[in-house]
Amino acid sequence: MRKSILGLSAPILACALAAAVSAPAFAQDEPTPELTVTGNAAVVTDYRFRGISQTDKRFALQGGITVTHASGFYVSVWGSSIDDYVYNGGDQELDLIAGYSKTVGAATFDAGVLYYYYPGTGGINSDFFEPYASVKGTFGPATAKLSAAYAPKQAAIGLGSQIPGGGPKEDNLYVAGDLSASIPNTPLGVSAHLGHSFGPSYLTIGKEYTDWNVGATYTWSHLTFGVSYVDTDKSLYSPSGRNISKAGVVGSITASF
Repeated sequence: MRKSILGLSAPILACALAAAVSAPAFAQDEPTPELTVTGNAAVVTDYRFRGISQTDKRFALQGGITVTHASGFYVSVWGSSIDDYVYNGGDQELDLIAGYSKTVGAATFDAGVLYYYYPGTGGINSDFFEPYASVKGTFGPATAKLSAAYAPKQAAIGLGSQIPGGGPKEDNLYVAGDLSASIPNTPLGVSAHLGHSFGPSYLTIGKEYTDWNVGATYTWSHLTFGVSYVDTDKSLYSPSGRNISKAGVVGSITASF
């Protein structure tokens, strides 16, 4: 599922501001690009979606690209390898995203639609869409964010979604709060997350559950090394017998460009 976009670390941001101040006057008159393209590629020790492993607690390869217009509109594609128990033998997840982001003072508002696509699922109705909205505020080196994502009733997230012909349609609501901060004058960052899923649907463990994590990052040039502790308040087992919602430590290496 959609991952957080890496931002500038405090030292890089400071260098950028210093360069802007010391640059020749004619450089400041250059127009802002209409389109900005950013991307990332990552290796993670476990792909956790809202606290639940999508890879049977094994490694995953991930990557994405985002095109942003100067107006605030953006489109994005993100993908990850997954285990075949997620959706009827499929081994890949692709997220197609379109949204709009606007910053007003210290607050940034964001809203859009995310479409989850699972190729190779043998004709099972596995794809679904999920509108989302968030607001975040920056306070010095810290950022606080509140978000919500609601998937309206769809067969793909019904409890019978992996049965040929499907079953009753279900909906799902996910709300979350995130805190992150860069440690001034260092390449280090810390983060914390708390989320709650309301169901019942294929996306929840029973009717509802809570997930949380805490983490730290180290940024060097275009690489970010991360480690986080992830947990939920429920148990869910994969066909291999692993508890894929149990607490675990997840490591990652991400290259941004």
